[in-house]
Amino acid sequence: MATTEAQRKWRGKNHLVKRQLNVMARGLVHGYLEEIAAAHDLRGKGEAVAFAAFVVRLMMQQAEYDPAAAQRLADLRDAYHRDRDLYQG
Repeated sequence: MATTEAQRKWRGKNHLVKRQLNVMARGLVHGYLEEIAAAHDLRGKGEAVAFAAFVVRLMMQQAEYDPAAAQRLADLRDAYHRDRDLYQG
């Protein structure tokens, strides 16, 4: 864990463009994030979260115009809701 001074320095440097997101997640999710980071040449789990958000946002945009994309997104959403207890911290 970062020291208080290191946290203060990070916040001072990044306060206009970044906010820290602390999320409790099961070990399974941490493993998925590490796998995503490795597979897509990302710099770690934090960037994997940003990438996942980017991908979902892109899928949402495509779903507005493409019925097949809308169905894929709906299927993924339904699968997540069905199994969400596996993923939540």
